Amino acid sequence: MNDDCDTTANGGDLLISPSPSPSPQNLTAATSNSRTRKEEKGNERIEDGLARARFAIRKAAKSHNYSSYKEGSYLPTGAIYRNPYAFHQSHTEMEKRFKVWIYKEGEPPIFHYGPAVDIYSIEGQFIAEMESGESNFIARNPEEANMFLIPISVAHIIKFLYRPLVTYSRAQLQRVVIDYIQVLSDKYPYWNRSKGADHFLGPDISKGNPDFYKHFIRVLCNANTSEMFQPNRDVSIPEIKTLGWHLGLPEKGVRPSKRSILAFFAGGVHGEIRRVLLEYWKDRDVEIQVHEYLDKKQNYFKLMGQSKFCLCPSGYEVASPREVTAIQLGCVPVIISNNYSLPFSDVLDWSKFTVQIPPEKIPEIKTILKGISQRRYLTLQKRVQQVRRHFVLNRPAQPYDMLYMLLHSVWLRRLNVRLPY
Repeated sequence: MNDDCDTTANGGDLLISPSPSPSPQNLTAATSNSRTRKEEKGNERIEDGLARARFAIRKAAKSHNYSSYKEGSYLPTGAIYRNPYAFHQSHTEMEKRFKVWIYKEGEPPIFHYGPAVDIYSIEGQFIAEMESGESNFIARNPEEANMFLIPISVAHIIKFLYRPLVTYSRAQLQRVVIDYIQVLSDKYPYWNRSKGADHFLGPDISKGNPDFYKHFIRVLCNANTSEMFQPNRDVSIPEIKTLGWHLGLPEKGVRPSKRSILAFFAGGVHGEIRRVLLEYWKDRDVEIQVHEYLDKKQNYFKLMGQSKFCLCPSGYEVASPREVTAIQLGCVPVIISNNYSLPFSDVLDWSKFTVQIPPEKIPEIKTILKGISQRRYLTLQKRVQQVRRHFVLNRPAQPYDMLYMLLHSVWLRRLNVRLPY
């Protein structure tokens, strides 16, 4: 993990297509003819349930009604949501109907296991959550599943395969994934019946075999639309840096009135956007604090928690853990990026709780941020506090937290696939 509902990733309400896309047209007649009546009835039951979910979500979106609200549960409201009624109903339908089957083939550490700490910990934490057997979304058998999880760790392929061989050839990554899926497709009917359209998780290996992965849902941190990321099919997930096995941050942000730093960034020079940022602002301004390296006496998280705005420039990849860390510390993220399909954009309107500055306007950062009124800043900061629940990593996962939001992004894309039966 490097990183549907007729949605757009960076604009528009969360919509459910009245006529979901049929399954890939190149399914062979042999595949269709080989189905048993039991399999057909199982598929029919699953597709009927998804159809009812689509109808309920469309109805909630149009009527602006929270008919599924249960006393004591979270109710999404406000400008941070593209359509809070559709989101609430969709989340409710997901909790009711979404079932994921995890293939059992393969051995750790490359399969069924991933990093639980550092910047790609979302991958390991998600796999561990799903493999724990405690998740309500796990299917008891593949026949009741409406999605299938490919339990491969990209980070561990790099750690245990690339580094010992001192190679970073993408061909090896592609072979590992292709060989694994070939085993599954030979043993089970599920990949073949949909050409992978109801399968998710995995690296960007589409260049190695474009036709084989034409319908597969990729779940990526590096959600770069200039590198073949397709928001209507693929899922953008946030990077999150965990420190050891403790999931929380060591610091908490202070109240808005106590935030003495206008904007803050500290990080290495990699990628053109960061190079320009450091060239213009590195150690040059008291209010715009941009550093390549911090003094050992300084606390990175404490400084973020004392800042009004946290600069989040892309590096070699479009994503970084800064967006999540900023939100968790109550610092308004300033997104400086090109081609970044932001996480959970199907339901969250990032323009309502962040500031987005094009890379070409890096020299104007101070002017832009100083031009934001105190009233506007307090509104943004309040919304950051509101959206925080969606960027908290819990184990076990809880409704509306980061892992549920990841599953919800996959759920939305499954809703726009109709399998034959």
